[in-house]
Amino acid sequence: MYASVILFDLDGTLTDPKLGITRCIQFAISELGHSPPDADKLDWCIGPPIKDSFSQLLNTSEETVLAQAISLYRHRFATIGLFENSLYPQIVETLEAIQLAGYQTFVATSKPHIYATSIIDHFRLSSFFNHVYGSELDGTRSVKSDLINYILLAENLDPTNVVMVGDRSHDMIGAKHNGVTAIGVTYGYGTEEELTTYGADLIARTPDEIARLLI
Repeated sequence: MYASVILFDLDGTLTDPKLGITRCIQFAISELGHSPPDADKLDWCIGPPIKDSFSQLLNTSEETVLAQAISLYRHRFATIGLFENSLYPQIVETLEAIQLAGYQTFVATSKPHIYATSIIDHFRLSSFFNHVYGSELDGTRSVKSDLINYILLAENLDPTNVVMVGDRSHDMIGAKHNGVTAIGVTYGYGTEEELTTYGADLIARTPDEIARLLI
């Protein structure tokens, strides 16, 4: 495969954020007066825009309710949930190998970029990335297709030279929408069936397989 630029999803691809995300969702739902689901029933919320998840969890499209839920979620996430997170094994070694091979690398996450940057800094991964791209707090660019398009324009990238690495369907959809090659990873929160159904060109079952596919 010829490529010179790699876009990495964050949640479920570089780090396992389950503890923080699920606890913050539970906190928000509880504060709104509802009984929250068990953490293990919230795996599907890891990756997609949080507004979409709350819309399904609360069975509503009412903007004021969703805004309140997101505000409560962020209240806990910004100070506690952000760091209830862990690096997947082999991530550092994988990023080192990709950097040594001369690739440009960017983080491309639906998470607000202010949080994503803090997480990347926390895990001392900043030196591996040219830039961290994410959404705005108002939801702008939380859809992966919009985010990838924004990165391509901002960095003046040729889509045929770019690979998107992610663990969920929206990563694959975003890549295909923008003419970008997609590598789906199955160690995160999406299944191989989900990833291939939505357009994964290649599958990596462990982080080191990403490097082997690219180099």
